[in-house]
Amino acid sequence: MKYIDLHCDTLMKCYLDGVSLRENQNHIDLMRLKEASLLAQCFAIFIPTHQSAEEYNVTLGPEEYFHANVEVYNRELAQNADIILPALHVDDIMSNDKSDKMSAILTVEDGGLVDGNSDKLDELYNLGVRIMTLTWNYENCFGYPQSMDAKIMALGLKPFGIEAVRYMNDLGIIVDVSHLSEGGFFDVAAHSKKPFVASHSCCRVLCDASRNLTDQQLKLLGEKGGVCGVNFAADFLEMDAAYTKTESVIRHLKHIINTAGTEAPAFGSDFDGISAELEFKDCSGMPSVIEALCKEFSTGQVEKICMDNALRVFRDTFKTIKT
Repeated sequence: MKYIDLHCDTLMKCYLDGVSLRENQNHIDLMRLKEASLLAQCFAIFIPTHQSAEEYNVTLGPEEYFHANVEVYNRELAQNADIILPALHVDDIMSNDKSDKMSAILTVEDGGLVDGNSDKLDELYNLGVRIMTLTWNYENCFGYPQSMDAKIMALGLKPFGIEAVRYMNDLGIIVDVSHLSEGGFFDVAAHSKKPFVASHSCCRVLCDASRNLTDQQLKLLGEKGGVCGVNFAADFLEMDAAYTKTESVIRHLKHIINTAGTEAPAFGSDFDGISAELEFKDCSGMPSVIEALCKEFSTGQVEKICMDNALRVFRDTFKTIKT
């Protein structure tokens, strides 16, 4: 069965470490994705700022860094057009699949590079961005990050954030609430006219990490037609865990179904952005994860988790590229 993954950080490895997207020793490369029957991979451009910029020794500003990564993304896709092509619309995904090619979808993690300017959202869209995680772990022009501090966690979107959510709806960029404060989440739910996603999050009731969604959030996400891509990070699946078990992934998928409905769960691996050892190793282990799902869920439910739920959100939000 083919699958869609809503989030990985592999482009950072390509840019910072100079690794090839076709073959490498990280969680994801194209040859292993092809073997694992990938339908579409969302490739995030994570924008390091503040302490994270120091940690990764990034000296470029957010906008310069973004464009440098777009160049890497475009170059890697051009060099590997025999097995993967960009997708700007669901029709592209279907067409690529008919040609026996995987699809790549460009996303941004931390929209701070927009810097309060709606014109930059147009620029991102025209460069192929189709999903944007509004915040990472720092305050930006949209709002505030998830936090252990209840006061920060309660803060909502800034006025520009509300305006941007509506504009992203009109453009065809999916709003991603992973990393966002709870107050910001509820503002997105109140103001978004289109389904939104938590591209790489898990369930707070099963693992009390501030990055995970409460049952109230999950229910609202389901009511709004969105999806939650389960993150494979061990410490988002189980408290203080350092080893990711397949059964833990299944446990969170079951809870999403029980809380938000069968239309809500998806995969959001966070491959190449997590440090835990995984029972299924890397993207090459996705068939074993899907095989395990088939023992716990109906065929229809597995199809929804693997690709149908994500495809539905894509259909409801993506548009053809502007002319």
